[in-house]
Amino acid sequence: MSANNPVSSYVADLLERKVEQYNRPVFIPHDPISIPHRFSLLQDIEIMGFWASILAWGQRKTIINKCLELESLMDHAPYDFVRNHQESDLKRFLAFKHRTFNATDTLYFLHFFHTFYQSHTSLEEAFLIPESTNQLTVEPLLIAFHNQFCGLEDFPPRTAKHIATPLRKSSCKRLNMFLRWMVRHDDRGVDFGLWKTIQPAQLIAPCDVHVDRVARHLGLIQRPKTDWQTAVELTATLRTLDPHDPVKYDFALFGLGIEGFV
Repeated sequence: MSANNPVSSYVADLLERKVEQYNRPVFIPHDPISIPHRFSLLQDIEIMGFWASILAWGQRKTIINKCLELESLMDHAPYDFVRNHQESDLKRFLAFKHRTFNATDTLYFLHFFHTFYQSHTSLEEAFLIPESTNQLTVEPLLIAFHNQFCGLEDFPPRTAKHIATPLRKSSCKRLNMFLRWMVRHDDRGVDFGLWKTIQPAQLIAPCDVHVDRVARHLGLIQRPKTDWQTAVELTATLRTLDPHDPVKYDFALFGLGIEGFV
């Protein structure tokens, strides 16, 4: 489906109604986005938002509990902890695990944050390339971020599997979700809209299992497998409904999925 094969009025109306239903604060408590909403400082929101998105596989309750565990390990002050912790403080993370994310990954994330925030104010800077606002989508920005994140001298190769890149044809669901949280801005109070260089029009839809299943049922995706090009295809279709904020429909597609629409 594309601009030459437009979304039916029934589907368009359904998506608009579901955005209205789910893009509101009542959505927050049961979703991983509740984790960064526990903070007010930009860097705390970035750190915990990034971690919540990367750990977002499995049951949402488990994801939230694991993020709360991480928050506690960082003394409920993530930005202060990553900047000022001592080597001895890292021992407490050796038992942290979620699915295939283990202590090696956790310690590298802490190392990356510590290194990055020594010379940068916002994590948005890790995604930026020259003329970032002129990019059609965030694809080159995700590639740039992957290269920077995985580029420290003591990077453990196993951790690369947790940081997706379009170059590996991944749909980059978790990173696209994190970017939605940080970039989208409206008056509804769910997404933060704290980053101003990357624009909402550049975002790519996070294709999780709920979104993918519902989008296929509604005819928004034709590509048979789910990969980066599928996410691009879905976003291009959604852009025909709202070229300035296509990823707002993530609320609708995800909400329909958890409703059991399909």
